[in-house]
Amino acid sequence: MTALARWCLRRRLVVILLWLAALTGTAVAAGVAGSAYSTDYAVPGTESGRAGALLAKAFPDRAGDADTLVWHTDGSGGVRSTAVRATMTHTLEAVSELPGVAAVQGPYGPGGAGQISGDGRTAYASLTFRSSPDDLPAAQVRAVVDTAKAAARNGLQVELGGSGIALTQAPQGHLPEAIGLAVAAVVLFLAFGSLAATLLPIVTALAAVGTATAGISLLGHAMAVADFAPMLGMLIGLGVGIDYALFIVTRHRKGLRAGLTVQEAAERAVTVSGRAVVFAGATVCIALLGMLTLRLDFLNGVALAASLTVVLTVAASVTLLPALLGLIGTRALGRRERRRLAAEGPRSDPGPGPAARWAGFVERHPKLLGAAAAAVMLTLALPTLGLHLGTSDQGNDPATATTRKAYDLLADGFGPGFNGPLTLVGSLDGAADRLAFDGLPHTLRDTPGVARVSGPEFDGGHATGVITVVPDSAPQSRQTSDLVARLRTEVLPAAADGTTLQVRVGGVTAGYDDFAGVIVGKLPLFLGAVIGLGSVLLLLAFRSIGIPLKAALMNLAAVSASFGIVVAVFQWGWGSEALGLGRAGPVEPFLPVIMVSVLFGLSMDYQVFLVSRMYEEWQRTGDNRRAVRVGLAETSRVINSAAVIMIAVFAAFVLSGDRIIAMFGIGLAAAVALDAFVLRTLLVPALMHLLGGANWWLPAWLERWLPRLSIEPPEEPVAPGAEAGAEDRTRSADRARAVV
Repeated sequence: MTALARWCLRRRLVVILLWLAALTGTAVAAGVAGSAYSTDYAVPGTESGRAGALLAKAFPDRAGDADTLVWHTDGSGGVRSTAVRATMTHTLEAVSELPGVAAVQGPYGPGGAGQISGDGRTAYASLTFRSSPDDLPAAQVRAVVDTAKAAARNGLQVELGGSGIALTQAPQGHLPEAIGLAVAAVVLFLAFGSLAATLLPIVTALAAVGTATAGISLLGHAMAVADFAPMLGMLIGLGVGIDYALFIVTRHRKGLRAGLTVQEAAERAVTVSGRAVVFAGATVCIALLGMLTLRLDFLNGVALAASLTVVLTVAASVTLLPALLGLIGTRALGRRERRRLAAEGPRSDPGPGPAARWAGFVERHPKLLGAAAAAVMLTLALPTLGLHLGTSDQGNDPATATTRKAYDLLADGFGPGFNGPLTLVGSLDGAADRLAFDGLPHTLRDTPGVARVSGPEFDGGHATGVITVVPDSAPQSRQTSDLVARLRTEVLPAAADGTTLQVRVGGVTAGYDDFAGVIVGKLPLFLGAVIGLGSVLLLLAFRSIGIPLKAALMNLAAVSASFGIVVAVFQWGWGSEALGLGRAGPVEPFLPVIMVSVLFGLSMDYQVFLVSRMYEEWQRTGDNRRAVRVGLAETSRVINSAAVIMIAVFAAFVLSGDRIIAMFGIGLAAAVALDAFVLRTLLVPALMHLLGGANWWLPAWLERWLPRLSIEPPEEPVAPGAEAGAEDRTRSADRARAVV
């Protein structure tokens, strides 16, 4: 690491130009190639997936996405009045002639009576684009929306819904990133007092994240990458990138204050903190790559995309950052610090201050504070018991969105289940199967939870049949999920008894439930792999049984509490509309997997940073109380500063306008806040005081068998002129930082 730092410092202009070339080159390549992100989150092999595949093969015209143009009026005559009919007929004709529109099927032609609600006040037209939503130009969709909305006047409301229409509501601009960076800059300036030092972590993170974002766009051409992966990668990259650079810059500034030259201080910072950053980044990547154990194509792309971002942030921190440190020289210190250094020479850093007083307070009251922290975490985790996994739809969009208004109009006019009908696809082999399938609609109409049944319809060879079932409950409600389960386990097996008929249930809710079922079924394996690997690393680093066990419990506590907050905001709707995040709805099935991966890596950073300083003091003195007190006093300030930056970056993504990204933003911000301010600076030290020497117990036979894992670099000589007290404090901080 020292050789790398020395090379980057001596050839700093070359390093900066190489990073600039990498950023520019990937950005240009991504711009030329275009994006190829996937919105297909389907899980192959499920019943709903097989139903969809069979439907696509037998009825290709019904397998695609259908957008909807909805209008409503309370005026006399309803939607059948002469004025409304003339206006909407003209509008539908105009929409059908727009570029990109393949067909528009309205309610005023033959067979369109079913597209008018029973009260005659709401009607809809089916809208088909020539391209799939992934390939549809947003400008063409905007033209459709503008043309349709122009008809809204004199009490006539016109709204549009569907995956194609949703392109006009995709997040625009980079407001979340700008807000997160602004808050991070303020925190950095307050910590450093130097504009140049403040800019270094931000510039380093932006270079890494910009290159990674373009790289993710190119990765989408080689494999399935979910459409939210770039925003997720940016969220993670900005958070960890600024933090990693913060650690190195902080160490560099300490070296300058201790009397080292710019070259020496930068080399030492990268040698010590740089090794820690590499270890921390590797931990995060390992956790993210744990998603590969689930064997879901779109999650594989997310795992690789997020890991690419972390790898590039680490690379920028240990190459670009030292080059920039060499470029700005002593300006890494503020003017006042530079003048003091010139006048007084090297000086010791100020003592921990409030951090030491807090550490003493925790030492005196471990039972009370530990119980209070545990109560806070338990209370926040309680909503997790009611976690309902599912996929949000346009009924969860903000109340001002046209897609949400169209969804609500259809639900009010045609029933809550209209937005998510179930599709029953039957494989027919022989007359007995066809006879049983013909009689199935009668049975379905008498089934509790069914509002309407249409069909059956058959393909040309009568080998495949389709029945559409409209539930009497909304697509995301538990009643609809119960109906799906009842159809699969009771109604359909009874109807097919004595035949070879196979009927598969597909549709929106069935897909939601199958997806969630697969994720939940594989979650224990995923959690075991991620937490088990982390525990092994801690066992090797700290030679203790208790430390890994506490770390695993703390990670689970942080995840559970953060999910409790996510459930309260998104599933229960506490403030979701006020935040512009739409109506209450289920939590995305893949959210637990991705959040566990990210939080595991981040929690490991804080856990190892805190406990490593305690471990060092324990080895030196054998006094557990002193070890815990000193470790907390010397590390809590850095943990809290890093956490504030990460919280600001994560929380800013609530403003993205994307419900999935907002879930990640709130969940990760809450988890980092709880991890830093409740777990690592309160509950963990309280527990370690209570356990005493048992914290560091390891069976003798295991001690002999385990290989040794050391992340600490060899000790370095004291800089000439530096005060001994300053050097001792700096070396202790280095050892703690080296295992972040």
